[in-house]
Amino acid sequence: MRRTWLWLIGIVALCGAAAFFLWNPSGGRASDAGYRLAAVDRGDLTASVRATGTLNPLTTVLVGSQLSGQVVEVLADYNTPVKQGQVVARLFSEQIKSRRDAALADLTQAQAERDTKRAQIDKARSLLQRSEAIADDIAAQRDRAQAQLSEAQRNFDRQTELVARAVGAQNNLDQTRTQLEIQKAALVSATAQIASNRAEAIGLKADIALAEAGLKSAEAAIMQREAKLRDIEIDLSRTDIRSPVDGVVVKRDIDLGQTVAASLSAPTLFTIAQDLREIDIYANVDEADVGRLKPDQAVSFTVNAYPNRNFTGRVRLVRLGAQTVQNVVTYTAVIGVKNSDLALLPGMTANLQIVTDERRNALRIPNAALRFRPTGAAARPASRAPDEGARAGASNRRAANPGDSAMDGQVFRLGPDGEPQSLRVRLGITDGSFTEVLDDKLAEGAPVIIGSGPRNGGADSERAGTRPRAPRLF
Repeated sequence: MRRTWLWLIGIVALCGAAAFFLWNPSGGRASDAGYRLAAVDRGDLTASVRATGTLNPLTTVLVGSQLSGQVVEVLADYNTPVKQGQVVARLFSEQIKSRRDAALADLTQAQAERDTKRAQIDKARSLLQRSEAIADDIAAQRDRAQAQLSEAQRNFDRQTELVARAVGAQNNLDQTRTQLEIQKAALVSATAQIASNRAEAIGLKADIALAEAGLKSAEAAIMQREAKLRDIEIDLSRTDIRSPVDGVVVKRDIDLGQTVAASLSAPTLFTIAQDLREIDIYANVDEADVGRLKPDQAVSFTVNAYPNRNFTGRVRLVRLGAQTVQNVVTYTAVIGVKNSDLALLPGMTANLQIVTDERRNALRIPNAALRFRPTGAAARPASRAPDEGARAGASNRRAANPGDSAMDGQVFRLGPDGEPQSLRVRLGITDGSFTEVLDDKLAEGAPVIIGSGPRNGGADSERAGTRPRAPRLF
């Protein structure tokens, strides 16, 4: 029994000691509220915009067919490197070749007709030249006949006068009369030949004009048939589907034996990425962040295929056209990326971080200090913790015009009475965890409240100069 009583007395003593420590904690006043503290420090800050995007080739070319026909040869497949002008597929071409041969025959016939017309023109011109030469000879004969007629007329007149004087012979008069008549007939004949020659020349000139018109018609027919032949040859060349650029085939939409129908629009047969050593990312950026993006800003990103590898790029432009989906407005930012090792493939999803501003060795506070509000604090207006976009926007305005006011924020620190005291501070950029402090109201190492709860005995409490409190048992 005595041993039992000793055990009971020990248990009661232990319970009393526990109660003493529970209701009378050592190391501080009972009225002290518990707060978690953090010290203001210095460090690097990088403001950024986070977004997701899709990798796309710099230039994507859709290779189609302007002809309908059956695919008889496929010479490129997925991931096949191709050169400009390289044949990647062929369509059935025998029917077009038959049309080409018929067009060649028609063209040859038209050329023969043209040559015939030219020969006719040459012959008519030769006859015209001969006729002109004959005309000159006849004109000379006429002039000679005219001269001989004049001489015969003079001889006749002389013999007539002699006979009238009875000193001339009648026989001489008769001979001169005969010669006069002969020369008159020769002159009439020459004149008639000249008229005939003129009529013949006019006919030859008409033949030449007709032949020249026929030649023009034959040349027009040749041009028409040449155009038809070229059209057929173009169709024949289109049976060879060629790559318009240097690149790599990223998609193939045809199979051997398939019939291509190009009646209304050109069907896509291959999709070729021009050069995958340079690739673009199309990133969807929220309208609240788009004002912070500028060309040539640095971008880092990761893709799911290489989770442990960081890639870099540069902002090339922000497209002006907006997209609205379920009342959410976004803009497309185009980021240029060097892909020399071809690790990045079209269609991959990129998780991007676009650096919009940076500070080196900046005075900073944790963002938790800006979010903290003590329970029952005085209800004077207190700015809500600035969001990342607003602070970065203010920082950008200050960089452009140092006279602009910074954005205000509110933090709390412990007063002499151990109660939170409000402090208004000017804020700069943020990286999502820390925010830059722009004024001198807070010094490096100064403690600020980051949350409610028991203070710990760590570095934050030591820097704040507070005394650790004994832990409660329950």
